Amino acid sequence: MKEYKYKINGHEYKVNVGDIENNIANIEVNGVPYTVELEEEKAAKPVIKRVAVSNDAPVAAKPAAAKPAAAAAGEYVITSPLPGVIKEFFVKEGQQVKATDVVCILEAMKMGNEIHAGKDGVVKSINVAKDESVLEGTTIMIIA
Repeated sequence: MKEYKYKINGHEYKVNVGDIENNIANIEVNGVPYTVELEEEKAAKPVIKRVAVSNDAPVAAKPAAAKPAAAAAGEYVITSPLPGVIKEFFVKEGQQVKATDVVCILEAMKMGNEIHAGKDGVVKSINVAKDESVLEGTTIMIIA
């Protein structure tokens, strides 16, 4: 338990901070216990550095795009159409979907892009996690 001392408008406060679980903190102020709900932390945004390229610089090989997972016969692979961050899923493994159903939101360039199932079937696997950065061509999920 951490202990802090504060002086606010001439009044002294002794604050003890106990356990913090699932954004709920147990604290004690001058001997009186309180349960405090904390704000959820925002995920850090990736830093993108731009590199100046001169005409004299050797040309590097283009990195390969993320390879889609291999699909068995009759399976449909949903891949990321562009680089971005998976912000939300609307389905879970084993769930029945229609081709027009939105299965997740991919954020790219500060815009949410709806990713549709593309095929009627059952979600066989979800291959990425919420808030995960993905490259173009990364397998998001497989529909069977």
